[in-house]
Amino acid sequence: MNGSDLVLVVDDEAVNRKLAQELLTSRGYQVAVASDGEEAVSKVRTIRPDLILLDVMMPRLDGLQTCRILKQDDETRLIPVVLLTALSSMEDRVAGIEVGADDFLTKPFNKVELLARVRSLIRVKHLNDQLERTENILFALAVAVEAKDPYTEGHLHRLEEYASRISSALALPAHAKRVNEYGALLHDIGKIGIPEAILNKPGKLTPEEFTIIKQHPEIGERICRPLRFGAEISPIVRGHHERWDGGGYPDGLAGEAIPLGARIVAVADAFDAMTTDRPYRKALALEKAWKILREGAGTQWDAAVVDAFASVPAGRVGVTDSAAHATGVLHRGQVHPPH
Repeated sequence: MNGSDLVLVVDDEAVNRKLAQELLTSRGYQVAVASDGEEAVSKVRTIRPDLILLDVMMPRLDGLQTCRILKQDDETRLIPVVLLTALSSMEDRVAGIEVGADDFLTKPFNKVELLARVRSLIRVKHLNDQLERTENILFALAVAVEAKDPYTEGHLHRLEEYASRISSALALPAHAKRVNEYGALLHDIGKIGIPEAILNKPGKLTPEEFTIIKQHPEIGERICRPLRFGAEISPIVRGHHERWDGGGYPDGLAGEAIPLGARIVAVADAFDAMTTDRPYRKALALEKAWKILREGAGTQWDAAVVDAFASVPAGRVGVTDSAAHATGVLHRGQVHPPH
């Protein structure tokens, strides 16, 4: 246990708040308190506790509503929440699970059990924090890899936005959308293991050089596998060069055997590659890029993903004015194919 661990106790009964506070401070925890859900939400966003003990039965914003708000917010969703309730029916627990609660304790709680739950969930919170720091380092590393190539400035963030919009057009759930965005950001992280002389070669690659560069999806998968969402992100990273007809690499997957996130990133990546300058050619006009995408739908790319991308409303898609001007892409606010 760390003396800096902060627990937020939320209960509308002052005596209950005092009891929990005294118990936790006697074991070295820092404790903050809130008397209702609205105060709790405000405090969580300010003090970032390591754990929340949350009473269910409260006026105004009850514990279930409060938990739902916190778990739907990317900034607070990983903070463990223990629901404290005098209710013990299966229906009540199911309701708690549905709003994202991490654990339950029945009031009046057993002191030993409460402390054990607090220790366990704070330990999990620390592990998640470590994974989050690792993810941030990897994202920074991915951007650093991109920065070595003057032709791909802004590529990752454009792909993140493309993947986000395609996911929305396909009506994917919020979690899947987030995973696809992460996959887009990290899709080429494996290029850290490829010599720069090959990555930035202005001419055509030799068969030997192409064999080397084809290793980057597998390298990237190994890098991403330990992440918090590694089981979902790594197949995107590994599969973003697969083709719908089975002619891609590294595994020769075809059709729906290719993970959907990888199919989404493949379309986004191809569009961005076609519409930006590269060492081996100048950027293609938007009309030409869309023609190639349409012609490759059902052979190189998933036709449903291409259609979803084509349905994205016109907009700037997350590029800076300078990047848009330099690449000739989206400078006039055009995302979907011209009519």
